[in-house]
Amino acid sequence: MAAPLETTCTSPFHKYPFCRSHNQKPLCFRPFVHPLKQSRSAFVRRGRTMAVLSTAPTEKATRVHRNREKEMGTEKVERVFKVRADVIVRRSEREGVGEKIGNQVDALWEKIGNKIVLELISTEINPGTNNPKISKPAEIKNWFQKNNRNTNKVVCAVEFSVDSAFGEPGAIAVTNKHRKEFFLESVIIRKCLIRDTGHVHFSCNSWVQPVRIQPNKRVFFTNKPYLPSETPPGLRKLRDEEMKELRGNEKGERQLRDRIYDYATYNDLGNPEKGPEFIRPPLGGNRLPFPRRLRTGRAFSDIEPFTETRVEDPLPMYVPRDEAFEEGKQEMLVSGAQKALLHNLFPCLVASFSGEIRDFKGFHEIDNLFKEGIRLKQALHDHLLPKIPGLSKVLESGDELFRFDTPHILTKDKLAWQRDDEFARQTLAGINPVNIERLQSFPLRSKLDPSIYGPPESAIKEEHIIGQLDGMSVQQAMEKNKLYILDYHDTYIPFIDAINSQDGRKAYGTRTIFFLTTAGTLKPIAIELSLPPATPKCTRAKRVFTPPTDATTTWLWQLAKAHVCSNDAGVHQLVNHFLRTHATVEPFIISTHRQLSAMHPIFKLLKPHMRYTLPVNALARQILINAGGIIESGFTAGKYGLEFSSAYYQNHWRFDQEGLPADLIRRGMAIEDSTQPHGLRLLIEDYPYASDGLLLWSAIQKWVHSYVYFYYPTDHQVQSDPELQVWYNEAVYVGHADVSGAPWWPRLATPSDLASILTTLIWLASAQHAALNFGQYPLGGYIPNRPPLMRRLVPFEGDPEYEAFKADPHQYYLSALPSLTQATTFLTVIDTLSTHSKDEEYLGKRDGDWTGDAEIEMAFKEFVSEIRQAEKEIERRNADSMLRNRCGAGVLPYELMAPSSGPGITCRGVPNSVSI
Repeated sequence: MAAPLETTCTSPFHKYPFCRSHNQKPLCFRPFVHPLKQSRSAFVRRGRTMAVLSTAPTEKATRVHRNREKEMGTEKVERVFKVRADVIVRRSEREGVGEKIGNQVDALWEKIGNKIVLELISTEINPGTNNPKISKPAEIKNWFQKNNRNTNKVVCAVEFSVDSAFGEPGAIAVTNKHRKEFFLESVIIRKCLIRDTGHVHFSCNSWVQPVRIQPNKRVFFTNKPYLPSETPPGLRKLRDEEMKELRGNEKGERQLRDRIYDYATYNDLGNPEKGPEFIRPPLGGNRLPFPRRLRTGRAFSDIEPFTETRVEDPLPMYVPRDEAFEEGKQEMLVSGAQKALLHNLFPCLVASFSGEIRDFKGFHEIDNLFKEGIRLKQALHDHLLPKIPGLSKVLESGDELFRFDTPHILTKDKLAWQRDDEFARQTLAGINPVNIERLQSFPLRSKLDPSIYGPPESAIKEEHIIGQLDGMSVQQAMEKNKLYILDYHDTYIPFIDAINSQDGRKAYGTRTIFFLTTAGTLKPIAIELSLPPATPKCTRAKRVFTPPTDATTTWLWQLAKAHVCSNDAGVHQLVNHFLRTHATVEPFIISTHRQLSAMHPIFKLLKPHMRYTLPVNALARQILINAGGIIESGFTAGKYGLEFSSAYYQNHWRFDQEGLPADLIRRGMAIEDSTQPHGLRLLIEDYPYASDGLLLWSAIQKWVHSYVYFYYPTDHQVQSDPELQVWYNEAVYVGHADVSGAPWWPRLATPSDLASILTTLIWLASAQHAALNFGQYPLGGYIPNRPPLMRRLVPFEGDPEYEAFKADPHQYYLSALPSLTQATTFLTVIDTLSTHSKDEEYLGKRDGDWTGDAEIEMAFKEFVSEIRQAEKEIERRNADSMLRNRCGAGVLPYELMAPSSGPGITCRGVPNSVSI
């Protein structure tokens, strides 16, 4: 064999020894191999060696070589190979009558030749046609005789016929000639005999529509990633055509079978047809800036021309077919809906028969929601038993059906919610641990316009808190990082008048100051409740409460804390949860599908972190954030809730500060410190959300950094990737159009820029969402601990309400909380939101064979190992008695960042994506 030859020769013969005469600059080594026998060679791509299957460079070169073979008497006939593949199809676990009939129709259809047909597509071009080399069509035979009844996965066999010059398989085209769709999970060529390339994997996970609906063939690519510039010739056109199909033409109403991704504003939350009280302004645009959502293309309302007509539950709202919930998730949602119906049945009957709002008469009635279920003893029986024959028998026989699960917050210490230390602890290890800030200036001042909202100075003075600072002045306490604040004043004050004008809604702008004790725990030392001033010198607009000293101030203090918790619940749900994870991530998901090919390495990285988010957000628009929906009925802000979210998006949201380290530094909860494991030093060492979050952030950051630099070792490769650049630009300038001109958007010019953007996106979709979501029922299911709305203000001495408060503070407090029906409706929703489905995919879990790059598989295994180590470290911390915010008598462990979980309500588990 000739010695290895280095060349970049442009001659059609440059691979072979007779191109020695060409004097070209060396680039790569190529051994001499006969052109029709060459199996694979190697070249350096992105800093690594990759297998490549050769073909003759041009038709002319092939003809010259064949003539030479004739002269030498070595001409050979091309061989035909049989290539066997397993086709894995997922069938429904529980076939309904309609599906069974459809299967019978397709079985008959097959008998007249209408089968599932596959074609194998090469990475190489046929020089004669300038199109990809394609195998002969291969049919899947005996489709309906291969179903293993013990599993919903069916393995069928198919056999392709290709010649020896076919090259490396790069894609599969599928034609569905049946009458109904089917779910294609994967295709595996167990051993490709064409070039001895070993197994070839096609991860499909997609619904294939019949040709009567979608006449074009469905194309699936192998699991080998390709940057756009490195796409093999045989796949380039297919890559472009697939992207065009996913983008659609921006016209018409989307059908449930479509696979089209496009943008629209949140213009479908109102329902003008139901009446003027259900009209809501669109979110998105100059008036109410907001991220964009998935376009459905439905017609506009005749009453409100800018409002899209609605699809009401239980009818499905459009999402691309492959985004729809799978059976495991559907079962969980159906189960949740059934529980909601049962839990709300009797409270709703009580409301309808009694004609009045039913307050809780005592804490025992709240306890009975969990201990005994809604058995409706005493007062509830008085309303219903005389009017519904046989009700008592139903209640006695079906008591378990009407029970709420006991929230975790009650399992350790039933009375913990009343304590100040627990109230403070939940700002660090509760449902909403992302608003606590270090106090860095005093006295406190509002940033709102004083001509509209009154004097900016806070009513909290040094004399209110000086006695709680262990002998320090306020300035000394701030210098020693001892003072922290939960500040919802400027967030709520612009909306307070509108909120309080609604029936049964009362709110303040609140500020709460905490002191960090020597034990590492926080204690509240002052609460300010503010209303917009009724007059220029109104003295009742701002009230300050400090820790109680007698019975009366104890109840007033509890009411003040309840208003703080209500504000915190609203900000948590409307801003931190829905806006900052669900809504702001959606434009990036839409852009990913529109602009990044399934072959693109960044698409493959992001794919598990996009699962279920689009249907979850569509369902939210349908039943949660819509006019009259759960969020409006269950939280203090009511119908102004999403205007509240829009204001935060416009004035405070910044993508560059959504990553955990940047957010902690912004809030003054950490400072940069290169000597610390994560480059940060927490100023409250026992801050469970932050300390556990940094474990996962660092693991994600390291994994993404390795992944990005593997494919993009230089700045030029990032800047010259057209798909990548358009992906980011579209997400910013279209998906976040209302804030696209902000100077804080990160640039995308280097591998480091890309790694940072992707780390933030994965963090938001996985760990951040998990921390804000899966504790909702376990930690917020006991209404007095965290009321989602308040119905009464704190009474002033001298007012008539104050006398009622003094006469029965217990009942006054309960009447300020949500009513029975409000409470049970709220509980049923957060019960479902806090539930993991049995098909949940957790951080560190991926489908097998998702990439064809061995180095990336090894890097992912290292990531999985780090995630497991983080879980063990979290378990260790929860057993450390020195960490009093997560361990101690009556203290719940902090497990919301523990990556793994079983199904159900577990108060732990970090799914890959915003999946509920």
